[in-house]
Amino acid sequence: MNRGPDEPMKARIELTVNGERREALVPVHKTLLEVLREDLDLTGTKHGCELGECGTCTVLVDGEPVLSCLALPAELEGREILTVEGLAQGGRLHPLQRAFAELGAAQCGYCTPGILLVARALLEATPVPTREQVRVALAGNICRCTGYTKILDAVELAALRMAGRTPVATAAAGSAR
Repeated sequence: MNRGPDEPMKARIELTVNGERREALVPVHKTLLEVLREDLDLTGTKHGCELGECGTCTVLVDGEPVLSCLALPAELEGREILTVEGLAQGGRLHPLQRAFAELGAAQCGYCTPGILLVARALLEATPVPTREQVRVALAGNICRCTGYTKILDAVELAALRMAGRTPVATAAAGSAR
């Protein structure tokens, strides 16, 4: 393929995102964050600091949190990428999403996708974590709107529900702790 002197070199990439094979022709310097948002139209993953310090752009790669602003898509071919758009299944919110909504854990919502994915990875590894384990897991995610208490409460509530330890009704939210 011929390209002009100012045209960036491009590569064809194949990614599995939210269980679906996706293909794109992208400049080799584009980050996973940019490819998700600009080429695959998955805008749930947010631009934050773009330095790997805020956690806003977190996605899961093979179940592990990855800062998409620091990841190159070509390095992730053949691996499973999960974005916030892939959390809900069959039109049903993930228990984390439902708990966040019920407890008002998201204010502006900008940091929420990254926090939800880190929390999902935590709950996969530790089904009913302690509050301290939740704090440690979320330490790399910055939220500028909240005092984190409702976020911690929502993760704990979702964990209890997923473990079958509390009713689904919102009234149980106050007694989850």
